[in-house]
Amino acid sequence: MSDSLILEVNDLVVDVLTGIYSEETGKPQPLRISIAADYAVADRYDPDTPLEASKNYMDLKFAASEGLPAGVHFKLIEAVADHICETLFVQDARVLAVTVKIVKLAIAEAGEQIGITLRRQRRPEHGG
Repeated sequence: MSDSLILEVNDLVVDVLTGIYSEETGKPQPLRISIAADYAVADRYDPDTPLEASKNYMDLKFAASEGLPAGVHFKLIEAVADHICETLFVQDARVLAVTVKIVKLAIAEAGEQIGITLRRQRRPEHGG
């Protein structure tokens, strides 16, 4: 079994222009976004290991918030997840794979979680 490192940001609520129905278009709706990024693991993490040996968690948060283009309407939340994956791949060649879970909060009627999970592996066109 090989070592692995998964960086996570969970349950970030972000207002995003998304949806295909008339009541959804034109206004942002809240999405609960969780991200897990498989990261190239170092041989060892000592107490004085610098941040450069890993990834700043704020980069994950950025990809799911300020990293989303302002004013762009994503018809599908799959496209939102895809954009987050691409942002993380471009940010850092050590990101090997990304899993993004998105829950559409506005359509829940009884607290259920309705949404998607997208997992992408780094491809050669991402570099690395």
